[in-house]
Amino acid sequence: MEALVGYACAELEIKRSRFLAEAFPVSSQSEARSLLKQQKERYEDATHVVHGLVIGPAAEVLGMSDDGEPAGTAGRPVLDVLKGRGCTNILLTVTRWFGGTLLGTGGLVKAYGDSAKAVLAVASFHGLVLRRPFHFVVDYDQYQLVKRYLDAPEFTGLTENFGTEVELGGFVESDFAQGLATYITDLTKGSVKVELGEAAYM
Repeated sequence: MEALVGYACAELEIKRSRFLAEAFPVSSQSEARSLLKQQKERYEDATHVVHGLVIGPAAEVLGMSDDGEPAGTAGRPVLDVLKGRGCTNILLTVTRWFGGTLLGTGGLVKAYGDSAKAVLAVASFHGLVLRRPFHFVVDYDQYQLVKRYLDAPEFTGLTENFGTEVELGGFVESDFAQGLATYITDLTKGSVKVELGEAAYM
């Protein structure tokens, strides 16, 4: 299962109707609802703002809406494309401005499906990895050694806060969490303990 890395968009014109497909990374239904509301406000002049939604490490949360298009002709093809791609943590909206020519049910299914495929073709994904959040504080004389250690692909989202000491946080792949804890304990001769949070797919 792969998760969307960042925003992507693609645009198609079909029989003078404009279809703007946009993909957003999301981690919860409430985040998706908020984004969808923003999309509808942003494109007040549009005829429809259709969406498909997939969330969760096993793609267990699914959602879609035809937003006024004939039932099954818009949200369903968008969601089917997402499921076919094997991706998750994604909200895909397709905004349509009607061009005056009716596409028919088959034409709508193809238009929305092709729009979803177009944006996925330019989107970036990464495989979901089980990670744990970490946090610890070290002295300045230990900072450079720690920084080099954390400069590895197993660590992501690194944050640094420089005060009287250096506060470090981020995410570590679960398989490397114990190694991090051991390294920091050894480096600081047991004076610093790494706080590790619950593992989650991200």
